Amino acid sequence: MRPIIGITTYVEPATWGVWRDLPTTLIPYDYVAAVSQAGGRPVLLPEHDDTDVLEILDGLVLAGGPDLNPEFYGAEPGPHTVSRPDRDRAEILLVHRALELDMPVLGVCRGMQLLVAAAGGTLHQHLPDVLGHERHRPAPGVYGEHEATFVPGSRIAGLMGDDLAVRCFHHQGVDDAGKLTVTGRAEDGLAEAVEDPGHSFVLGVQWHPEVTRDERLFGALVAATGKR
Repeated sequence: MRPIIGITTYVEPATWGVWRDLPTTLIPYDYVAAVSQAGGRPVLLPEHDDTDVLEILDGLVLAGGPDLNPEFYGAEPGPHTVSRPDRDRAEILLVHRALELDMPVLGVCRGMQLLVAAAGGTLHQHLPDVLGHERHRPAPGVYGEHEATFVPGSRIAGLMGDDLAVRCFHHQGVDDAGKLTVTGRAEDGLAEAVEDPGHSFVLGVQWHPEVTRDERLFGALVAATGKR
């Protein structure tokens, strides 16, 4: 039986058919396709303050999305921060319980930032104020593209090999990774990958591997479920 991989989701107004602006649980199909292609059985996880669902999962994908509420890393919201408090509360519970269970976890973009907050780290709330450019989110709906460097011997270095190109879309980023280890950085020094050596598989990436259906990362998550 294929490993069951939970994917966190949005609740956003959506329009289809005769329905207009209906509150909807959704996620870009790329996540589902990437998990399925890698050999997992994707299951969408609606926002809910209940971690019991982890008992029937083999792995967890923390998907991208809106900004993380700064209260989770001890800061006040800046003028550019737009968060979804209900999703934040639900997912921080999932993260802590998944770590307790030593469940394989892959955090994508916002998901990586959630891992950092859970590990006691902090975020930059608006990167242009820190870096002086907007190359990580060049325009609405347009992914930034750049190369990253990875720490030799790290999990992410082994997965990426010589292919250093990543596609990103975010305006927040890691300031202090807390208990996590930064194993990848962008050309401007921003953290692009974090890992937790104290767990069997906890990997966060600031870019969007689901867009390219990157089987290296999703395949590693699925493979890790067999080592629990």
